[in-house]
Amino acid sequence: MSDTPLGFDTLQIHAGSAPDPATGARQTPIYQSTAFAFRDADHAAKLFNLQEVGYIYSRLTNPTVAVLQERIATLEGGAGAVCCSSGHAAQIMALFPLMAPGRNVVASTRLYGGTLTQFSQTIKRFGWEAKFVDFDDTDAVAAAIDDDTRAVFCETIANPGGVVTDLDAISAVTKAAGVPLIVDNTTATPYLCRPFEHGASLVVHSTTKYLTGNGTVTGGCVVDSGTFDWSASDKFPSLSAPEPAYHGMTFHETFGALAFTFHGIAVGLRDLGMTMNPQAAHYTLMGIETLSLRMQRHVENAEKIANWLETDPRVESVGWAGLASSPYKDRVARICPKGAGALFTVALKGGYEACVKTVDSLKIFSHVANLGDARSLIIHPASTTHRQLTEDQQIAAGAAPNVVRLSIGIEDAADLIADLDQAMA
Repeated sequence: MSDTPLGFDTLQIHAGSAPDPATGARQTPIYQSTAFAFRDADHAAKLFNLQEVGYIYSRLTNPTVAVLQERIATLEGGAGAVCCSSGHAAQIMALFPLMAPGRNVVASTRLYGGTLTQFSQTIKRFGWEAKFVDFDDTDAVAAAIDDDTRAVFCETIANPGGVVTDLDAISAVTKAAGVPLIVDNTTATPYLCRPFEHGASLVVHSTTKYLTGNGTVTGGCVVDSGTFDWSASDKFPSLSAPEPAYHGMTFHETFGALAFTFHGIAVGLRDLGMTMNPQAAHYTLMGIETLSLRMQRHVENAEKIANWLETDPRVESVGWAGLASSPYKDRVARICPKGAGALFTVALKGGYEACVKTVDSLKIFSHVANLGDARSLIIHPASTTHRQLTEDQQIAAGAAPNVVRLSIGIEDAADLIADLDQAMA
């Protein structure tokens, strides 16, 4: 290829892949193999010592998954990536090298309900703690960071509320504190936002959603910017101190910008085993080939539907950040210049009952616990994805009892509006 930097539409098809050297196959093959043969004993030893890059066992590395990792890293502008079995796995994979018993992560109150539960309940079993803060208040974020904080976590476009986070302001806080900013970019995708350009250190994805885009497989990914200095303090010994399992090798000293990525494979996948299977990687690679085209239509449809809903007398409010009336409108132009995404909430004047009746009456929208599909989807968070939270927590997360979450697909917008109209009636 040319030395001239390639455009997003080209990279989403070509990054990380080439014709298969053995067969000439142009599409990345599904390497459905548990293990890979070594050339000889010396080759095997070098692979296990991390002295040579290659394939050992599909829990660690697989050629199909490797192409996906390189493609996502390229689209995000990162140094490297590690794919895993789900978005929730990606969140644990991102925190695993950073945390230790007694350490904490400062997290946004506006997160997916499953993430709020994972952070508020499950990670306690590791001895970790999460401190939840309104990320619109940067002073509160700064005040929440203490000597035991090892990361700050937020979403680019919050699920379910559609709020766009001011990544520039939050990253300024994390840089001053010397801790990495982890951004969940699932709902924006690198087409709408590249968080590394706004100061993020790590990006996580549920590849299940927009990256795959067809509702067929689950997956996750952690992308490393390669820019955070893990050796600047003694806060991150997994990366800056000798690793006993590799004869005292230091990941940051040895691998530099790829330290986090190599640790994610050599320790994270080795010991946690949250592996992405090659068939899932194949489906996601095919989905990414049309990412920009789909995201353009998602955003176009979301704009039409959000504007229509805002004028409907049955609607109390619409949470799409691209609306002229949204308090986050200015952030969209700066953080997500190609659009505010296609995930947002709608508060209905009829309250909880109106939400349930609307969900049950839709014909085109699918009532499922997913988002980012080519199909339009709806869910009532208070009775599903956020039902484990208190009402105050639901409201703080943008999932009050009178709210439904819409994931706008790529169908005809007029048909989607008609379906919502008849359902609300």
